Amino acid sequence: MRIFSGIQPTGDPHIGNYSGGFRQYARTQEQGEAFFCIVDLHAITVDWDPSTLRDSTLDIAAMLFATGLDPGRSTVFVQSHVTAHAEAAWLLGALTPYGQLGRMTQFKEKGEQQSFVTSALFTYPVLMAGDILLYQTDIVPIGDDQRQHLELCRDIAERFNARHGHTFTVPDGVYPEAGARVMDLQEPTKKMSKSFGTDQGKVLLLDDADTIRRKVKRAVADSGREVRHDPSAKPGISNLIELMTVATGETIREVEARFDGEGYGAFKDAVGDALVELLVPIQDRFRSLRSDPAELDRLLALGADKARQASAPTLETMYERMGFARPA
Repeated sequence: MRIFSGIQPTGDPHIGNYSGGFRQYARTQEQGEAFFCIVDLHAITVDWDPSTLRDSTLDIAAMLFATGLDPGRSTVFVQSHVTAHAEAAWLLGALTPYGQLGRMTQFKEKGEQQSFVTSALFTYPVLMAGDILLYQTDIVPIGDDQRQHLELCRDIAERFNARHGHTFTVPDGVYPEAGARVMDLQEPTKKMSKSFGTDQGKVLLLDDADTIRRKVKRAVADSGREVRHDPSAKPGISNLIELMTVATGETIREVEARFDGEGYGAFKDAVGDALVELLVPIQDRFRSLRSDPAELDRLLALGADKARQASAPTLETMYERMGFARPA
């Protein structure tokens, strides 16, 4: 079985990225041949700074390894190091309806935040489809907010297969049951975001212990004092319960039972402590990797070479079946 997922090197990664991405990556690499991509081409769909992009790309690479990816088991690489991704996106764009792209929720949401909306922001779901389909992917560990994009990817694969013969595996998404959509601590009806929201609304993976505890302590709660999971009536406490499940591995019901009658204050303290216990060892591994740039470059070069070899047969088949004259 083949596994693929990607993460953008934009903004500072937070606990929601860990829950919906990093944590799943480490778990799913045990299930088959895994490819994990730092999607730097996606990062230029909105305004960016070149030097920041370079540093952020290396930061995300180090974080992928720090959160459990094993370079001996998984192929970890940078998207722009494998040119097949950009080529596949152009080819698949010829089979993607304009109207379907226009219905993408993230395009509408991000477009509203930009004074200059690029065509790349509109078409990047096609690039994402190419990322996935190049590797004959069976499963995609992914955050809940990416469901719509994965469905588009499946539609593109099925359309290509119907028109040009069976070429792609149609992938399935794998979504975490709890913590799939971690919400902002200050606005618990909105998803925690790397790009938007206040710093106090997100627990960053590199926040120090005191900062983590302070942010959780100041998180917006709800009326009453019962620690109960009810996202509609109690969005703030429900979000903190899900964060606790991410940090400890407990179920929602186990968290509710453990804090029955404890009140919000004690519960928030426990959530802060659990997040610190989870993140401090990750931070130590991250800093060790970032302090050795030669080793990080070696690991990414190894991953890119593996990815080129794995993606090349699919890309060549795409060209041939779409009618391109190929070199002898």
